Amino acid sequence: MKIRNILAAGKPTLSFEVFPPKTVDAYEPVERAACEIAKLKPAFMSVTYGAGGGTSRYTVDIADTIKGYGVTPLAHLTCVSSTREKVHQVLDELKSRGIENVLALRGDLPADGETPREYRYASQLIREIKESGDFCIGAACYPEGHVESANKSVDMDYLKEKVEAGCDFVTTQMFFDNSILYSYLYRIREKGITVPVIAGIMPVTNAKQISRITGMSGTYLPARFKAIVDRFGDNPAAMKQAGIAYATDQIIDLIANGVNGIHVYSMNKPDVAARIRENLSEIL
Repeated sequence: MKIRNILAAGKPTLSFEVFPPKTVDAYEPVERAACEIAKLKPAFMSVTYGAGGGTSRYTVDIADTIKGYGVTPLAHLTCVSSTREKVHQVLDELKSRGIENVLALRGDLPADGETPREYRYASQLIREIKESGDFCIGAACYPEGHVESANKSVDMDYLKEKVEAGCDFVTTQMFFDNSILYSYLYRIREKGITVPVIAGIMPVTNAKQISRITGMSGTYLPARFKAIVDRFGDNPAAMKQAGIAYATDQIIDLIANGVNGIHVYSMNKPDVAARIRENLSEIL
C-alpha cells in the first residue's frame, strides 16, 4: 500500500524506523529485531540506507522481509554519495520486490567531502524517482532548520522545492519540544506547503544518545527533558523507562492537537517499540 493512501484516511498512525546492519555477520540480529517490530502491526516501517549505498542490499532485503509480515515498507534512498547508475539500480530492485514507497534523502556528506557530484539536493532525487515508476515518495523536513541552512526561511524554500518536485509526504527530524513543531507547521502552511507532515519521535533510552543527537543536529533540549536525563541518566533501567514515558507524552500531545502521523525512531529495539505501542493502545 502507498503511504499517501494510509495518511489520507485521516486517522492516527504509528510507524517505526529500523536500520540495516553494516556487515553481513550482523544481518540476522537486525532482521530478527525488524521482524519483532513488524509483529506490532505498525502503519508502516522505514528502513534506512547507508552512506554511499553501502548497505543498499540490506535495506531492500529488510524492507522485503517486513513486507512479508503484511506491513508496508518505506525504503530510504540517499543520493549525494551515489551515482545515477546506482540510484536506478536500487529503484529497479525495489520495483522487482513490489516495494512502492521511497524516502528520498540527500544524505550526509562524507568526511572527506568527495562525492560523484551527480546529485546536490534531495529534490533532484525526488524528480528522478517520480520519473522512474509509480512510487509514493517521502522526504525529510527540519522543524528547527537543517544544520547547513543559512536560516529557517531558506530551509523552508528547499522543502517547497521537494514538494514541487513530487514528494507526497514529509517526515520531521526528531524534536523534543512539541511547540517547535506546531510553530513549524503554521509557517510551512503559510508558504503553501500542504503535504502531510509525519512527526519523528526519538525515545531516548540512554544518556549517551544525547551527545550524539545534539552533536549531529543541534536539536533543542527543553528543561523538562534535561531534568529527566540529569536525574536518571546514571540508572539505565530508570532512564529507559523515563525516555519511553517522555516520548509517549509527546505523542499523546501531538495526536490530541491533530498531528496524526507519528514515526518513532526505534533504534532496532523491539521492546521500546512494543512499550510505546502498548502505551497508545486505546488512543490508536
